[in-house]
Amino acid sequence: MISLKKYLDGAGPGSSEDETSEAPELLAVTIDAYCSSLQEMGNCGLDVCPGLGKDLKQSLAKLSKSLSTDSSCQQVDATQRAVREKLQDWGGRAANHYREKAAEVKEILLVMASTAESVGSKDQRCAQQFSDVTNRLQTIANLDDLTQIRSSIERSAADLKTSIERMTAEGKAVVDQLKGEVTKFQTRLEEAEHTASCDSLTGLRSRFSVEGQIESRMNSSYPFCVAIIDIDGFKKVNDDYGHIVGDELLQMFSSELKSRCRTEDIVGRWGGDEFIILLDCPLQVATGQTDRLREWICGNYTVHTARGSMKLRVEASVGLAEHCKGETMKTLLARADAKMYQHKAASRKVASAVKP
Repeated sequence: MISLKKYLDGAGPGSSEDETSEAPELLAVTIDAYCSSLQEMGNCGLDVCPGLGKDLKQSLAKLSKSLSTDSSCQQVDATQRAVREKLQDWGGRAANHYREKAAEVKEILLVMASTAESVGSKDQRCAQQFSDVTNRLQTIANLDDLTQIRSSIERSAADLKTSIERMTAEGKAVVDQLKGEVTKFQTRLEEAEHTASCDSLTGLRSRFSVEGQIESRMNSSYPFCVAIIDIDGFKKVNDDYGHIVGDELLQMFSSELKSRCRTEDIVGRWGGDEFIILLDCPLQVATGQTDRLREWICGNYTVHTARGSMKLRVEASVGLAEHCKGETMKTLLARADAKMYQHKAASRKVASAVKP
């Protein structure tokens, strides 16, 4: 943002001719980089806290659209303040969100502790009752009257039966209560795990979830491959039609990608317009699968714009790498990413060769 203000100020009176001629081009590049940074901030917010990140992403996207090469210093300052306020507000709401989640867990633990304490107090009451019955039974040893002995035994037996029945009922109630609380707690954990493992926009696995799957396979001796897929020219879709249309295209592409993969493949969104597939097979088999997959997922997609329905031609670049023994996840992903960019560069050369 300081750079934007610098170029805006530098283009005014007193600037040299070289500075004045370079300023518009540098300003455009700087604004584009800043808008991309805002978009990535929104994506990161969505990954960190899916429940609140969508609002942040939309707000930052709206602010980035307000900037242009015609923006004044006042507009730049206003955007800077608005971004700071949005981030501060989101940070506070995200902190409160996770504090509430922590409070829920604390509440469950307190209930479990209280339940354990109540079980102990019930045991003490029943122990006292058993002690009273034992003392009463001891006294009948000194009685000579059989009628009194019989009466005392019958009363003691009835008290014992009542105590045991009450213990059984109270124990069942305590166990049922504890089961209910544990079930509730388990449901919350499953919901939290699902939120953490699922990308909120596409419904595919999140980056965090896919990385966990890769780590688990690195500890085994079975071969596996990683494929990174990038939609070619996706930024132009956002620039020409807006982020709402871009999100719609990502959702349709994700659905097509998921439906065309094998059931055993792990499919996730890597970030932005990049996707990742984890294939449990050697490189030769994975190559055939990804070649077929690219043919299926590339083609025309119908999106809904402000001007009505429109068909967009979508092409994608794929990078595939097989895990080598002892290789780190970072190195494996870097190789797959490099292959993807090689594919993208080759596609651009072909496209420029056939262009009239």
